[in-house]
Amino acid sequence: MEKSENTGRKGIPLLGEDFPEMKVQTTHGVIELPKAFAGKWFVLFSHPADFTPVCTTEFVAFQKRYDKFKSLNCELIGLSVDQVFSHMKWIEWIKEKLGVEIKFPIIADTGEVAEKLGLIHPGKGTNTVRAVFVVDDKGKIRIILYYPQELGRNMDEILRVVEAMQISDRNGVAMPANWPNNELIKDHVIIPPAKDLETARNRLEKARTGEFECFDWWFCHRKL
Repeated sequence: MEKSENTGRKGIPLLGEDFPEMKVQTTHGVIELPKAFAGKWFVLFSHPADFTPVCTTEFVAFQKRYDKFKSLNCELIGLSVDQVFSHMKWIEWIKEKLGVEIKFPIIADTGEVAEKLGLIHPGKGTNTVRAVFVVDDKGKIRIILYYPQELGRNMDEILRVVEAMQISDRNGVAMPANWPNNELIKDHVIIPPAKDLETARNRLEKARTGEFECFDWWFCHRKL
């Protein structure tokens, strides 16, 4: 496995690192990543193989939410270790048989991208697993998810995490479990915990004035 250009560390890229630069063949032609999506977020997701049932349901689900991703300044790009001709015939089949036109590009990987990103897990066979890389508008990897071949992904969850991370970045806040439907604080966001006594006291004072709501000095939240 090659070394990361940023850290010298061996292995696949980790959260907070730059998405590795690569030139890939796709159904939309040759694309340079992450350069092609400069200034945008993007979701790169791998699937085990073309012309398979679960993958077909996933591509239809992603396409039906493509406009929602784009409204978040976020692009989609798929990947599997299949030839570009296979991708092209598969998306033609999806359009003809299911009435859905796949409008985002799909990478035809020779195995090089799968190796760089850790998409093949020997314990799960020789095909790429269902990986998801969420990359921000500065080219930094923010979220990595892995699913086995037998489990299709929840695209609404992927939409949720993109939106939640963007809100977190813009407002300097953290996002609770199941946001925006958290069991304790509903659609509120979490104020980062105080790191000194003065800030802790100020938090409680702000809670008294209604600027924040607090369970305690270390657990304060507010509505956006």
